[in-house]
Amino acid sequence: MTSIQSTLGEGDEDIAEELARGQREISIAEFFEKNKHMLGFDSGARGLVTAVKEAVDNALDATEEAEILPDIYVEIREVDDYLRVVVEDNGPGITKEQVPKVFGKLLYGSRFHAREQSRGQQGIGISAAVLYSQLTSGKPAKITSRTQGRPEAQYFELIIDTDDNEPEIKESRETSWDRSHGTRIELEMEANMRARTQLHDYIRHTAVVNPHARIELREPGLEEPMKFERATDQLPDPTEEIRPHPHGVELGTLRKMLAATESYSVSGFLQGEFTRVGKKTADKVVDNFRDRHFGRELSWTPPTDGAVDLAGVIEAAVANKGASATADFARRVVDELDGRDRVAHHEVREIVDGCAEAVENETGTRFGTTVRENTVDAVWAAITDTGNGESGSDDAGESGSDDAGADAGENRLTANMYAVVDDVTSTRKDETTKRGIAERLARKVAALDDDRHRLTHRALVALVDAAADDTVEYDEVTFGDTAREKVVEAVWDRARTVSDEPPKVREIVDDRDCARALLEAMRETDILAPPTTCLSPISAGLIEAGLREVFDADFYAAATRDAEVHAGDPFVVEAGIAYGGDLPAEGSADLLRFANRVPLVYQQGACAITNVVKTIGWRNYGLDQPGGSGVPNGPAVIAVHVASTNVPFTSESKDAVANVPAIEDEVELAIREAARELKSYLNRRRSMQKRRQKQEVLGKILPEMADKLSEVTGRERPNIDGALARIMNNVSVERVVEGETVTVVVENYSGRTESPEITDILSAEPGDVNGDAQVVDLDGEWFVKWSPSVPAGETAELSYTLPEDADFDIDVDGVEAEKLTVNA
Repeated sequence: MTSIQSTLGEGDEDIAEELARGQREISIAEFFEKNKHMLGFDSGARGLVTAVKEAVDNALDATEEAEILPDIYVEIREVDDYLRVVVEDNGPGITKEQVPKVFGKLLYGSRFHAREQSRGQQGIGISAAVLYSQLTSGKPAKITSRTQGRPEAQYFELIIDTDDNEPEIKESRETSWDRSHGTRIELEMEANMRARTQLHDYIRHTAVVNPHARIELREPGLEEPMKFERATDQLPDPTEEIRPHPHGVELGTLRKMLAATESYSVSGFLQGEFTRVGKKTADKVVDNFRDRHFGRELSWTPPTDGAVDLAGVIEAAVANKGASATADFARRVVDELDGRDRVAHHEVREIVDGCAEAVENETGTRFGTTVRENTVDAVWAAITDTGNGESGSDDAGESGSDDAGADAGENRLTANMYAVVDDVTSTRKDETTKRGIAERLARKVAALDDDRHRLTHRALVALVDAAADDTVEYDEVTFGDTAREKVVEAVWDRARTVSDEPPKVREIVDDRDCARALLEAMRETDILAPPTTCLSPISAGLIEAGLREVFDADFYAAATRDAEVHAGDPFVVEAGIAYGGDLPAEGSADLLRFANRVPLVYQQGACAITNVVKTIGWRNYGLDQPGGSGVPNGPAVIAVHVASTNVPFTSESKDAVANVPAIEDEVELAIREAARELKSYLNRRRSMQKRRQKQEVLGKILPEMADKLSEVTGRERPNIDGALARIMNNVSVERVVEGETVTVVVENYSGRTESPEITDILSAEPGDVNGDAQVVDLDGEWFVKWSPSVPAGETAELSYTLPEDADFDIDVDGVEAEKLTVNA
């Protein structure tokens, strides 16, 4: 027992008050002051990378929102025992009033409540960098910002007062700045360059997924700045904020939304507060809500088969309305029932009301509330046979197991229940079993307190389970879970959604069970996925352009998946692959992970993207993968980008994507889509390598064979110029010169149509050029270009005249080198 606990009850009445005086509110800034590792500032090396990352991400967001192509400058300098980080952008700038709050207040920002893709959301990142700077160096952050059209920039020096999470301005003044608009932040911090590789990776990878940005990094030890020019002038597509999706809200959020809405009805609330909910969808949700809140009414077949004089039953229930009007009323009700396979209690009421009004309009005879109620009761009694049913026999051991009213209502209800059970249960169930479960279901329905036979789905499950348990116990037969589920769903499908008005919004707010029923109805209803205008994926073409700008490779491929939804938030996954060229051939492939165009530098092993990459069988795509799992080896770069309105990260530092099955599935599909192109490329390359080796061998052997054949036969050495092309199924391009006539003969020995681009470079002007040729004079040299289409097995002849002393040289493109034989 602690010392405080040991004193309780011993006369010291001030302990609780003393403890209460020690309690106080903790500001968010104070919390992160002691837990800066949660935001990625757990060491000097990583703190530097995180500070640069937060500032650059802010700069990219600001420039894109203002539709400005980003120019971002990053500089790191050594100043005494600290590192000074400077990040400048050419964005729209920040107003004088907002600068202190943006940089000096945690959880201050414009994007947290916006359901659209953005790099930052919580408003923590850049202010956390300011906090880390002041904690490690004791110096304020220096911010310069100039908005477009302002003659001067605003200059601030500030720190964060961690006790109340408010900016403390040390200096504020106007200043001159050579940028016409933009923002500059300067931080000094206790840091080091041991994470230089991660910093360079962040800058390089940022250029890959932001090909519209120009980025420059200067730092100690770099002989030349690290610069990445734009790969495109195309800004990302602007995003539009969307409302929440019904499948993505939770109970507490729903109740908060219900309390805040100005809508009076549930339908109006759904249409006004959620995306993808129009009138038809709202009606479906409301119907499902009715099912959960009120329950459905079981439906039964009307007694229109002549077994019951239904018209007589109705006439007996109507008093003092005149024989003619009463008979007309009864006939109309019977006709309506005769046209329906099944009816529920509220449908009987609707039929009776409709027929009564019709008779009143035609005859003037009024059928009031009492008459209508009596008619509904009489018709319902006839439909369910509760007025004249006979008691069914049952096992002696089961007597008394149902309520006292269980004797009534077996005949028609049992027949209805038997038809349902017989329709959905296995043919292996014997008649006795099916009859037993049907009889017990009918008795339990007849014994319900609600004579309208209104049940929720949960209550129906309990009713079927009870009837099935009794059948197993007393008849000693099996009636398992599958059979029970089938009966439940069959009865539920035949039940009718009631027409009762759903509760109003103000009634649902304080009723947790009612709100939960509405939430379940929303989740149960099929609703279109959220619109993707809130997202701005990079696109396969620009991912490839970004990879080409940063990595010198032989092959590039990229894929962008269609949008999917997780927890009501839309997301898009994209993947890109670069292979060969100057990429390192040894070791694992380079894995680039991105979320909303931001590189994820740390915690690679904890990321869902990494896990997916490791589980793919890369040998199927031509890459080496020791052990059959893990990141593949080889000269390759694998890039994966997840764009979402709410990326599920594993922690506040946003270094790794959480293991969400829906996202993992899309990551795998995107990677495989790009990897299939890599497989095709590698297969072609291997085929070309084998072809080249074969061609080299034949190139050596054929001349020797021709020489030997001439020697043995004593005949002239055979012409083998076209033999190699025929053997290799190549495209042969051969020049034949006869006097001043030059003919370029193109023979296609391959199995498909080829379209080579043939350019003859001449030292004199050609004449009589045939075919669809382009002739260009360029500084005394003449270029003759043809692009013939030559079907498989056919020949094309391209000719012109030229003085006999002229020179010529040929160039052939459009056909892979391994499939081309040129004798010209």
